[in-house]
Amino acid sequence: MTDKTIFHPLRTVQVMRYIMPLREGGSLPALADADDGFSYVLKFKGAGQREKALIAELLGGEIARLLDFKVPELVFAYLDEAFGKSEGDEEIQDLLKSSQGLNLGLHFLSKAMTFDPGASQVDPLLASKIVWLDAFITNVDRTYRNTNMLLWNRELWLIDHGASFLFHHTWDNWERQSQSPFPLIKDHVLLPQALYLKEADHELRQLLSEEKIDQLVNLIPDEWILASRDVETPAEAKSVYSAFLKIRLNHSEVFVNGAEDARKALI
Repeated sequence: MTDKTIFHPLRTVQVMRYIMPLREGGSLPALADADDGFSYVLKFKGAGQREKALIAELLGGEIARLLDFKVPELVFAYLDEAFGKSEGDEEIQDLLKSSQGLNLGLHFLSKAMTFDPGASQVDPLLASKIVWLDAFITNVDRTYRNTNMLLWNRELWLIDHGASFLFHHTWDNWERQSQSPFPLIKDHVLLPQALYLKEADHELRQLLSEEKIDQLVNLIPDEWILASRDVETPAEAKSVYSAFLKIRLNHSEVFVNGAEDARKALI
């Protein structure tokens, strides 16, 4: 049966007011208001790993949503040329100046609490699914030091996937990396509770397909891809992202077995 899922383009909002930096993030994200009346955590293309972090954030977040995890809405956030000129902090002003145009925003979850692994337990199947997701997209940033999970309305929400897709920082041997385990999963905050990795693998694989992967990858703005100058055309990069995810999905037993071994080593 043909998969007819269609991913609509993300909404685009105009950033109206810079509220404050969120300095716990190494890439200096910020809280800002947009013209739709909502507040967003902005991820800037002028920061850190630049557009590659936004591509990873977009793909990682939307894959998580497709797999039925709770993820704040992602939007394209447009900064016009005049935005931030009144900002007194020179570092922030430089960041805003280099981020004119299309950025990425996550809907701000007001009064959400950072997940504390010492105070909260996660259901073992849910923990297994989250570990599976992060091994699949090679996300290095869900550790005890920085859990990148929030508790909001008594539910667990996943945020911050910008440190995923390690291969796209070099583009070397991406095919080999697509079929490799993910050794850094050993540092995952939920690995000790991930008792049902094989069950998670079976369930989550059913929610993905090659057509869905292609549709997700097509959400990436061409201008973000071209800014890195790693490839000649956006189509070339998108074909690699799609192929990486498809191959990795078809060989999921490799990273699942690697995560199983890492969990057993903790015992």
